[in-house]
Amino acid sequence: MKLMGSIVQTLSILITILFLDSSIALEYPQDLNNNLYPVDDTQSTPPAEATAFPIFPASDSSPRAPALFVIGDSSVDCGTNNFLGTFARADRPPYGRDFDTHQPTGRFCNGRIPVDYIALRLGLPFVPSYLGQRGSVDDMIRGVNYASAGAGIIFSSGSELGQHISLTQQIQQVMDTFQQFILSMGEDAAYDLISNSIFYISIGSNDYIHYYLRNISNVQSLYLPWSFNQFLAQTMKQEIQNLYNANVRNVVVMGLAPLGCAPYYLWLYQSRNGQCVEMINDMILEFNFAMRFMVEELNKELLDANVIFCDAYEGSMDIIKNHDRYGFNVTTDACCGLGMYRGWIMCISSDMACDNASNHIWWDQFHPTDAVNEILADNVWSGLHTRYMREHRMEQKLDVQGCNLHIKFQTAGLRFGVQYSGGLPKFVISHICCFNKEIVAKNELFYHPYKLPSKGNKL
Repeated sequence: MKLMGSIVQTLSILITILFLDSSIALEYPQDLNNNLYPVDDTQSTPPAEATAFPIFPASDSSPRAPALFVIGDSSVDCGTNNFLGTFARADRPPYGRDFDTHQPTGRFCNGRIPVDYIALRLGLPFVPSYLGQRGSVDDMIRGVNYASAGAGIIFSSGSELGQHISLTQQIQQVMDTFQQFILSMGEDAAYDLISNSIFYISIGSNDYIHYYLRNISNVQSLYLPWSFNQFLAQTMKQEIQNLYNANVRNVVVMGLAPLGCAPYYLWLYQSRNGQCVEMINDMILEFNFAMRFMVEELNKELLDANVIFCDAYEGSMDIIKNHDRYGFNVTTDACCGLGMYRGWIMCISSDMACDNASNHIWWDQFHPTDAVNEILADNVWSGLHTRYMREHRMEQKLDVQGCNLHIKFQTAGLRFGVQYSGGLPKFVISHICCFNKEIVAKNELFYHPYKLPSKGNKL
């Protein structure tokens, strides 16, 4: 009987997908937007006391930064895709059920996303979506969220899902916002606002989920994982340099979480006992190494740049491995979804969701729950607030306690590279990495797990 009930439930949900009214799916819940930022025609900015939740911390202190600007993908999208024709949308229940309004807002979570917690820590309101605000400077002066679900560092990553705003397009939107600031308040005031604000970048997952791992355009035959990671890191470096040229000085670059532990890949690879897919996680580790080194390069090359890298992989793995300490009982199954590990079919109905998301690590196929987001945001904050609010040079000491990561870059004259002599290729680490306070390597050689090219080929 239980099996029959499960089959009936699956069929009913599949029928719902097939006959979903596309015109309704593309409508944005404007009433909800008004609840978050109540519209008052007599005022240019919504009064804090009229909001449905406390958008400022309890303390009476002034904001620690003038504004928070967010660039990224579904990990930090707060409603951009509500305005786009795409399957990558979170504007239906059960998304948002544990949010302050208990309604879907476009966040890919049951509640808050990491940048919501960061904003509160900074003493700022929840940052509105670029496509969701009214376009006035008053709406954007405390920050804007440009993130779009499905977006990647590569322009076409995630395009099979429908419309999205790619990284390059988001940077252009940032520049458009800056132009509005300059026209409204003058160059000096605008540059002062921009240079003292915080820019939070969280992107890259879709370049694996919807591009490399799907072997789009036969990319795996053109790039080994390490070369692909280097390409992504250099592309990101150029975009951050573009921001720097527009007077951006404070940037937080988030590394990628362990995608190999996501319920979708546990289902796809038929994982036994919830073991993470090591091949995918190895790629993510390499990506984070490349991004970390790129950030260290930027801090040396760009005068007065304050770029911080936070390794979400280590923080997430610490939560997974020590889940009891963090209060999580379910570490492999998503709270919302169908199939093994609830990773087969994405979350599209309240009937697919668990009763209590607070004891789950994963909310849906790829995204963590509100409870995990809060922990990760606290980890970022623990390494962020002292660096942005005090005058510490990052090349003097980069001690990111966030994400359980302790790093000190001490370049030894070598760069990331590969040695190949017919055996296993070896990577040269040119800095000291300390994971969980244990020194891993300094110029140490370690072996690459992927298939090798023909002898003599360059990596």
